[in-house]
Amino acid sequence: MSVKKNNTASISFEQQIWSAADILRGNMDAAEYKHVVLGLIFLKYISDSFERRYQELLRDDDDVEDKDAYTEVNVFFVPPEARWSVIQASAHKEEIGIVIDNAMRAIEKENRRLKDILPKNYSREELDKRRLGNVVDLFTNIHMIDHGRDKDILGRTYEYCLSKFAEQEGKRAGEFYTPSCIVRTLVEILEPFNGRVYDPCCGSGGMFVQSAKFVEHHSGNINNLSIFGQDSNPTTRKMAIMNLAIRGIEGDIGPHSADTFYNDLHKTLKADFILSNPPFNLSNWNDGSLNDDVRWSYGLPPSGNANFAWLQHMIHHLSPRGKIGMVLANGSLSSKSGGEGDIRKGIIEDDLVEGIVAMPSQLFYTTQIPVSLWIINRDKTQKGKTLFIDARDMGKMVNRKLREMTEEDIKKISDTFRAFEEGTLEDVKGLCAVVTTEKISKEDYILTPGRYVGIKDREDDSEGFDDKMKRLTGELREMFNKSHELEEEIQKRLGSIGYEI
Repeated sequence: MSVKKNNTASISFEQQIWSAADILRGNMDAAEYKHVVLGLIFLKYISDSFERRYQELLRDDDDVEDKDAYTEVNVFFVPPEARWSVIQASAHKEEIGIVIDNAMRAIEKENRRLKDILPKNYSREELDKRRLGNVVDLFTNIHMIDHGRDKDILGRTYEYCLSKFAEQEGKRAGEFYTPSCIVRTLVEILEPFNGRVYDPCCGSGGMFVQSAKFVEHHSGNINNLSIFGQDSNPTTRKMAIMNLAIRGIEGDIGPHSADTFYNDLHKTLKADFILSNPPFNLSNWNDGSLNDDVRWSYGLPPSGNANFAWLQHMIHHLSPRGKIGMVLANGSLSSKSGGEGDIRKGIIEDDLVEGIVAMPSQLFYTTQIPVSLWIINRDKTQKGKTLFIDARDMGKMVNRKLREMTEEDIKKISDTFRAFEEGTLEDVKGLCAVVTTEKISKEDYILTPGRYVGIKDREDDSEGFDDKMKRLTGELREMFNKSHELEEEIQKRLGSIGYEI
C-alpha cells in the first residue's frame, strides 16, 4: 500500500478489486478465503507476465515454448494447460475449480521455486463455483503487469488484500501482517540500499517488499539486495514466497518453515539490515534446551518473555556495520524482570542503541499493546549518544479502530534521524532529544522516550483569564438551559402516555 497511492485511506482501484472479489467469500472464514483470493491474484499475475514475454518472443521469431527464455528474465514459465485463456474459457463451467487446481499443479511442476507453495483447493464443494467464475471474469478484464517505474497493480492489490484480511481476522493476523506504515517508517530510517536484508519472523514478507520499493524509489537496483528470512508458520511462509515472486524478488526463505529459536535456518548469516516485527511478549519460547545458546551474549532472556531473545538473536546475526529496525512492546524499554534490565544495560553500554521511537496507539489490527521502534547500529555515527523520538501524537484515524502514520509523519521521523546522524539535530521539547549514554545510565538504563524528550510546551493562550472565565461560564449556562428544556420535554412526553417522574 503506497503513500497517497499507498495509503489505505486513499486506495480506489485496489478497493474495487477487494469489493468485487469479496462476492466469492460466502460463508467462508477470512483465514480460509484469504488463500483463495490471493492464489487467484497470483495466478493472473504470472499469466500476464508470461503472456507479455510470450509476445516478445513471438515478435523476435524466437521459440515461445523455450522455458529458459522466460526464466532468464525472471518470468515464471506457464505451461499451456495453466494459461489464463484456458481458465477464462472454463469460468462458467462446473469444473472451473478443477481447472484452477490443475493449473496450480502444472505451474509448480515447471517452476521449482513454487513447489508446494500455491493453493490447490478450488475444487472443494464449499466454494461456490458460480461466484468463482464471476471472479475469474473480473480478473480477466484486468491487465496485471508492470507499468514503467510504478509497481504493478497486482502487487498493490495483493498487499491491500493482505491488510484487509488482517483486519477481518483480528488477533490471528499478527502472524502474517505488519501495517505498511510501520514497515515504511523502519525502512526510511534504515535506508537499505544494498546488502543482505534479514527478517527472522518474516510473515508475508512485507519488510522485504518495502525494502525493495525503497531502493526502486531512490533509483537503485533491487538486485543489490539479498533477501533472507524464515517463518514458523508453513502457510504464512507460502504467502511470503508468493508476495516476493509477485515483485520479481529472489529470496531465501529457507527450505521449510521452522521455529527461529530452535532451528535457525540462517546460522552463519551476518546481515547488513535486519527489519522485523516479532510476536509481542511471546511466552514459553524456551523449554530449557536453549539456555546455553551462543546468541545470549548479554544474558539469558526469561522464558516468560521472548522480547530480548529476539533482540539478541538479531544482534548475533548483524554484520560489523549492520543495522536493526524492529518493533517491540513498550515493556522492553523499562522492564527489569527475569534479568531483562541487565540485558538492556549491556546492549546500551556496548553503544548499540542508535534510537528509540515511541509509536502512537491503534496502529495494529491485532493488538492495542503500545509499541516502540528500536534502531540498533553496530557502527553509530554519533558514538555514545542515542536519539529519542516521541511520536505518540502522530498519525491519523482512518476508521474508528485504526490509526495510520501519514507520509508527513514518516518523513518527520526519518528526517530527524538524518539530522541526528549528521550532528545537526537540536532537541525539540516533546518530540526529540539526543541523550548521552552517561545520562541514560543515570536513568537506570530505562529507554522510555518521554523520560528524555519531556512534555511539549503548551501553545500560548492570548485570552485573558477573566475573559476566558466569562466565555466558559456563558457556554456552561447555555448547556444547563438546554438540559432543563430537554428534561421538561421528556417529562411532558412521559406524562402524555400516563407516566410521571
